[in-house]
Amino acid sequence: MAELVAAVDCGTNSTRLLVGDGTTAVERLMRITRLGEGVDATGRLAPQAVARVVAVLEEFREAIERHGVTRVRATATSAARDAANRDEFFDVAEAALGVRPELLPGLEEGRLSFAGATADLDPADGPFLILDIGGGSTEFVVGTTRAEGVLSCDIGCVRLTEQWIEHDPPLPEELVSCLSIVEGHVDDVLREIPGVAEARTLVGLAGTVSCAAAVEQGLLEYDRDRIHHFRLTKEALEDVFRTLATETRAERLENPGMEEARADVIVGGLCVLVKVMRQLGFAECLVSEADILDGLVAAQLAG
Repeated sequence: MAELVAAVDCGTNSTRLLVGDGTTAVERLMRITRLGEGVDATGRLAPQAVARVVAVLEEFREAIERHGVTRVRATATSAARDAANRDEFFDVAEAALGVRPELLPGLEEGRLSFAGATADLDPADGPFLILDIGGGSTEFVVGTTRAEGVLSCDIGCVRLTEQWIEHDPPLPEELVSCLSIVEGHVDDVLREIPGVAEARTLVGLAGTVSCAAAVEQGLLEYDRDRIHHFRLTKEALEDVFRTLATETRAERLENPGMEEARADVIVGGLCVLVKVMRQLGFAECLVSEADILDGLVAAQLAG
């Protein structure tokens, strides 16, 4: 039997687990834990947010032990990078999971996401622009068979929502502010990663993108096979954005495919995807459910 390894990602919005052997995923789990709640305002991880993540890590530890995993790699990203009390969080996370999370720099996060997302893509469709929209940061990665240019930007579904969106539904000027902030970061990407202009295929990762694909297809329940490598056209995305941005949170939940725990931050996340497609001229986004977790598993097996 192939060796099983595990990857755990403690993100700003969600905490996720992948157990696999590099070719087959034995188990994937995702829990929205909102670790980044209030970090922008306080510079610290909130006790209730840490408690939510710790409870999930205890659940993940049981799954890891059940599968007889030989190696585990755990990472923490944007929220932990921004928090003054991250070491205290790492202490309780280690106690819960059995492995201490490593603080992942944005550039390394981008490289691992690229490795995971492109493993099953045809290099002939490259160069790829990998767009990993997280809760607190978004990674832009360009390359064909390896990450050639990476930039991590401090925009994400939670950060934009907490900073700019106060009303439900958002006011038009709040949406304009979010889109304007994203525009400035995309300008940075164009300046810092010259190859962005040559990218042929936009590949979108993480919950915002998957949720948009699920809403567009009207999925009554999560279906990885229907979301992974779904081609989300710009026209369809604009329609989803227009709908969700003009609805209240309660109204958004009436849309099949809308996750309850994501309903309050989805508009902030969509501002990133919509603006990137508008500004860089992409007609469609290839949705990928393979991401940093797949990259972390592959890196362990390669090492």
